[in-house]
Amino acid sequence: MRITLVSLHPAPSPQAIPLANAFLKGCAADTGVDIHLEDFFVGDDTLECARNLAERQPAAIGFSLYVWNRAACLAIAAEVRRRMPRVLLFAGGPEVTADPHGVLDGSSLDLVIVGEGEKPFAALCTRLAGNAPLEGIPGILLPGAATPFAPAAPLADLDAIPSPYLGGLLDYGRYPGILWQLSRGCGFTCDFCFDSRGQHGVRRFSLERIESELRHFAKGGVAQVFVLDSTFNQDLKRAKAILKLIKRIAPGIHFHFEVRSEFIDRELATLFSQITCSLQIGLQSADSHVLRGVGRSFRPDDFAARTNLLNESGATFGFDLIYGLPGDTLAGFRRSLDFALALYPNHLDIFPLAVLPGTPLAERSAAIGLNHLPQPPYTLLSSPTISADDMTVAQRLATACDIFYTRGKAVAWFNEAVKALKTSPSDFLDLFSQWLLTVQDAQISESDLDDQAVWQLQRGFLGSAFGKPGLKRLLPMVLDLVDYHYHYAAALLAPPERPPGRNRDKGRLLHLPLRLAGSVRLVEFHYEILEILDAGVPDIRRLADTLVPAGSFAVIYPGRDGVCTESLAEPYFRLLERLNGTDPAGRIAADVQLEADEATHFLLFAQAEGIVLRS
Repeated sequence: MRITLVSLHPAPSPQAIPLANAFLKGCAADTGVDIHLEDFFVGDDTLECARNLAERQPAAIGFSLYVWNRAACLAIAAEVRRRMPRVLLFAGGPEVTADPHGVLDGSSLDLVIVGEGEKPFAALCTRLAGNAPLEGIPGILLPGAATPFAPAAPLADLDAIPSPYLGGLLDYGRYPGILWQLSRGCGFTCDFCFDSRGQHGVRRFSLERIESELRHFAKGGVAQVFVLDSTFNQDLKRAKAILKLIKRIAPGIHFHFEVRSEFIDRELATLFSQITCSLQIGLQSADSHVLRGVGRSFRPDDFAARTNLLNESGATFGFDLIYGLPGDTLAGFRRSLDFALALYPNHLDIFPLAVLPGTPLAERSAAIGLNHLPQPPYTLLSSPTISADDMTVAQRLATACDIFYTRGKAVAWFNEAVKALKTSPSDFLDLFSQWLLTVQDAQISESDLDDQAVWQLQRGFLGSAFGKPGLKRLLPMVLDLVDYHYHYAAALLAPPERPPGRNRDKGRLLHLPLRLAGSVRLVEFHYEILEILDAGVPDIRRLADTLVPAGSFAVIYPGRDGVCTESLAEPYFRLLERLNGTDPAGRIAADVQLEADEATHFLLFAQAEGIVLRS
């Protein structure tokens, strides 16, 4: 007997790995059922997905339902039912647990698995293999069943779930990144979140299992890991132990963590800075009263102080913000945006409130006047304190922040540009969003733009914003900062084509056709770029008053220990600029009026650094 478990992902992304279904497969290994894992993506053709599933002729097909894929999964199930009238169709996942009857009623599904799925699924497989009745399995809801539904008890020992990684159940080599679950549940009870529903508290996998999986990832060459633990640092001692394991065992892997600000101390911040990672912190709002209304506490001074520990350590972090929380207003959201950006996050993820089924907020939403979509994604449309028009403005501000700040990698200079304009971050982004409407044919999102397009939009807007009398003198400094950080990020994300090393072409370099490495950036600046970098925090007005706009020529490239910036004499810059991989380097050096000895000495350096390569 064969069962196919379907994972329908939001997009082809590093997170697209069927972890939940792999857990189910591992727990049903002894039932005698052949379990196949199938991946699709939202947007895939429904008929093609159904045809693919039907071709395998499984006895049963299960779907993992989330907010983003509920409609698509049910559409595929309906088409499969048309093609295979007798196949058993079922579903599980957060959407089912939150709204089991809503998912089951009127769908093509025969049953749903509510809550934690490993034990119910294993029991289902056993019953199917033995051709036994399906009624009475805890955690499984059947329409019209004579036996009342009974929930399944959550697993007390998570280590009882076979590791899909150590057991070889997942071919994670197919993906540039993987999901890694360290715990289940949540120690907090935020009214808008589903994580803590059903059972309060956190259950965790053992450190012994975590270490074994970590060694497995390092040995398997995993590039990045998305850690599934919404309260990673709530148990501070355990969090520090895991970070020390990562530093020792897997220093080359990039990790993504969700953390709580109130559990950050100086040692933890330092440990985060010593590995390759990024942190996501759920700020949600900077209004204590609004947060108190949804079951959260917030102390602005404490949040800022603990965030500053991350800034001091050099750790990379970002915030989540929600607009439309009960009691919040458009003005309140703008204040939250100003508070968040003033703390120099690497990025902001900004969302409209989603009134998720099964949460306390959903249960009282009608009573407090939350007007929201009744189907996924359950987005708030309006409330007594924020109108539909206000939600549109907030969405526009969120898009502006996504494009200009997050995609534009503006963290190092954004607040200084805002200060130079004597405005606030939210007013700055509002101006950018209005300007954007004047230069684009239609409203765009950050996903519509590549990095170079975002950079050009930044330069265009800043040219407009600083084009007024009294501000024009600041524009060259602003553009130097924007250009430097754009090219720095580009060099950082482009690994060297060849690791820097020893020169093997000494004495022959001028006779060779050399070319610039693809990861290298050649940039002209209005000011001496090294003086700007040496100044520390880029106070734009002070720098424009004290530095001379004499110009500089720089090469920015990934070196042995990170991105390097070298300021060059113009002839060396022009030499690099004109290397084409066809003409001998000596001929080009003569054209830019460099003596042979000078050119040779410089090219030896450039070749050793991986700046130039032989064609």
